[in-house]
Parts: sequence; C-alpha cells; structure tokens
Amino acid sequence: MPLLLLGEQHDAPEHQTLQRETVQALSQDGRLAAVVMEMLEHGRQTTHLPRSASETEVRQALQWNEEANNGWPWTVYGPVVMAAVGAGVPVLGGNLPRAQMRGAMADSTLDQQLPPAALAQQQSHIRAGHCNLLPERQIAPMTRIQIARDRSLAAVAVAALRPGQTVLLVAGNGHVRRDLGVPQHLPAGVQHHVVMAQAGSNSASAPNNQADTVWTTPPRPPTDHCADLKPQMGR
Repeated sequence: MPLLLLGEQHDAPEHQTLQRETVQALSQDGRLAAVVMEMLEHGRQTTHLPRSASETEVRQALQWNEEANNGWPWTVYGPVVMAAVGAGVPVLGGNLPRAQMRGAMADSTLDQQLPPAALAQQQSHIRAGHCNLLPERQIAPMTRIQIARDRSLAAVAVAALRPGQTVLLVAGNGHVRRDLGVPQHLPAGVQHHVVMAQAGSNSASAPNNQADTVWTTPPRPPTDHCADLKPQMGR
C-alpha cells in the first residue's frame, strides 16, 4: 500500500506503541519510504541524519521541544521517531506551520475544499472539540485551519511516495478520517489505507466513509477536557 494513514487517540500510549511497531515492521525489509507526522511542522525533517544519530541530534534537527511542538511530548513520540531514524527512514513534518495559520483562517477558498455536507460536519466537530465555547464567528476560521492542516499533511505524504514502498502518516483520528480528513485532499488514484486506533471502543470496525480498519485498545480513564478548557477561555 503506497500510503498508510495511522490515526491515534493522543492520550492512549498503546497507540504510540502501535506506531513504533508499525515503523519497525515496515522498515525491516525496506518497505518504509518515510514517516510523516502531525506532531511536526512542514519543513522539519531528519533526511540528512545518519542512522546513528542520537536523540539530542534528532531533536535538534526537528527543533523538537514542548513549546515549539504545541506540547507534543518527546517522551511519547520520541520512540516512534527514533525507530524510523535508526532504520534509515526519514521523518518528515507534515503539519501546517504556525506562521501560516493566520493566513489560513482568512482564506475563504478553503471552504470549498470539502463538500458542503462534510464542511458542515467539520464545523460541528470544531464546535464540539472546543466544548461549544467558541464564539460562532470563530467557527469558520478554525475549520479552515483544520482543512489547511489536512491539505499540508496530504501534500507532504504524496511528495514522499516512492514506487514499491509505503509512506506512513501518523496523526490524530480526526485528521485521517476518510470522509473529512487527509484522504479528501489526496490526488485521484493515490492508493491509501486508513487505520483508526480507538481506546475503549466495543467495535472492531468503523463506517466505510471513515476508516478501513480500526485498532481497538483498552479504555482510558475518563477525562473532562472541557473542565480544563473553560478557565483558558474565561468561562
């Protein structure tokens, strides 16, 4: 499969273990062309590092620190990155650079990058994801950022494709969804397989318009993300 989109629930450590194991399995016989990560901005990469590069050297090349990476912890994703580097596989940042977010928010042409029903659904997810605390005027701009991120991830992954090999894209489940995410922005004819890792789901499948395969892992302790978000938004 030329492109494997591997979604995760960010707070489920089993999912990052699955990512590392996937990197190891695909790289063992030279099938892995690159690893594209949501956790890194487009332009950051390990392409010129040797397999023997240390964690310090890799983090420097990727400019990886908790602040620059929007809080993505190296302790969680470092093992995935190092598995790829140690196998001689480049790790590529796929996310929209922070410097481009303001422009994306104002770019109304991004509204046309999804079918109307999918755009409305994506906007609904933005509302719910922010606990219905965002002013309505911010919904469209925030949705455009999500679309721009998906387009960036898709572009980096497509550029990394190599004949006879697989590009692995690691991102949150919302980014890999077939009906709303990266697959919507792939050129026609690019073969891809969507895997969503779900913590605590009782189902071993997902609707065909979302994923091809679901990995089910043990449930996570309940977390009230909205309780954490309300003080940040002055609510």
